[in-house]
Amino acid sequence: MSRAVPASPYPPLHRGAVAARLVGGGLLLALALSLVGWSIVRLANGSALTRWEDGVNSGLAAARTPTMNTLSHIGSYLAETVTCIALLVVMVIVLRVWLGRWRESWTLFAAIVGELLVFLIVTALVDRPRPDVPHLDAAPPTSSFPSGHTGAAVAFYGCLAIIVLRQLRPRWLAVTVASVLFVVPIIVGAARLYRGMHHPTDVLFGAIGGGLWLALVLVTLLPRVRDDGEPDAPDAVPGRRERQVADVRTSTGVLRSME
Repeated sequence: MSRAVPASPYPPLHRGAVAARLVGGGLLLALALSLVGWSIVRLANGSALTRWEDGVNSGLAAARTPTMNTLSHIGSYLAETVTCIALLVVMVIVLRVWLGRWRESWTLFAAIVGELLVFLIVTALVDRPRPDVPHLDAAPPTSSFPSGHTGAAVAFYGCLAIIVLRQLRPRWLAVTVASVLFVVPIIVGAARLYRGMHHPTDVLFGAIGGGLWLALVLVTLLPRVRDDGEPDAPDAVPGRRERQVADVRTSTGVLRSME
């Protein structure tokens, strides 16, 4: 006898609506980040902001030590492409086995893959040079803005942290694991700065972009569910509001016929 699959606590997905929201939101996010990056490169070049960034980059390069070089390499590697791919494959399987459904696995997949696509669009449009300091890593051909490592860390580890907070029990264990996961993007961003691979605003907007994309993915694929089993967002299930209005009208008509 086959084992029954646990029922999903989330409303059913409508592929067209999901695709429209994710694709449209992703394009808007990419456009907004591109405008920010373009403004920094074209308008703020030589300003107090970029002079401050140059000072930060030079100061971090001058303060390097062999120990910090090693630690920052480990921190940066937490969000390397090969690391994210390997962890994604593992966690997709783990989430499926643990929760008995694919919903969280697909959400994690959408979080990291969508962030990558947004990053590639922005980096192709902005084309910001990397800091003028010695680089501790081989510089990839992509633009310095935004930090892809930081954005990927926010999207991937942040998504795992939210899933853990919602699903893992006891609560203290969930909070402990999620806290560790939330710290990872900070470590990654600091490591990328230290190693001379990004300007401070690259890391900042990499984190913002990854966070906004993650928020969009979570609202779309894993909406918060109230205690009564209904999603927090009234539009999470297309047509729900219309059905509610129709039910009210039907009830009103019945009451009037009884008068």
